[in-house]
Amino acid sequence: MGQPAEKPRRATYADLEAVPPNKVAELVRGTLHVFPRPAPKHAWASSGLGAELIGPFQRGRGGPGGWIILDEPELHFLDPGAPGQVDALVPDLAGWRRERMPALPDTPYFELAPDWICEVLSRSTEDVDRDEKMPIYARQGVRHAWLVDPNARTLEVYVLGQDRRWGSAVVHRDAACVRIAPFDAIELDLSVLWAK
Repeated sequence: MGQPAEKPRRATYADLEAVPPNKVAELVRGTLHVFPRPAPKHAWASSGLGAELIGPFQRGRGGPGGWIILDEPELHFLDPGAPGQVDALVPDLAGWRRERMPALPDTPYFELAPDWICEVLSRSTEDVDRDEKMPIYARQGVRHAWLVDPNARTLEVYVLGQDRRWGSAVVHRDAACVRIAPFDAIELDLSVLWAK
């Protein structure tokens, strides 16, 4: 009889810290995921969406204010399936209502779950974003999740139910002009998300 197969070693935060700075790394349920920096269409969509939201919702210019919206914040959540293990996720954009987070923490990461996240999908990240990170966001009580696909030119909108499960996606396409919670105080022209 052969030796029993060894269980793969769970990655640690030290493994994440050892990733070169020109990569994006996330620690999800003990697995280290390392991705290249975002491609141009991905960066365009993320930057465009952030620019549309920060003025009215963070600064209160032409909108209600009341939010902190950040690019690529590092989120730390305890993994209930592995005591002491931290999931370290980096959404493309995340937002917190100021009544929940009046000021930024002094740590280099956030332990308070955002009220909204946005992931911009690419071939290298889509499976992890959908299948691994979305359940963690739901478990942590993130109320709103948007998935932007710059190649398909779609915006999928999810709202968390009382059972901590995502409702069915509402999909907006191409150059639609839409009002979407939690940012429905303004109309969002999706055409600004798609690189020409």
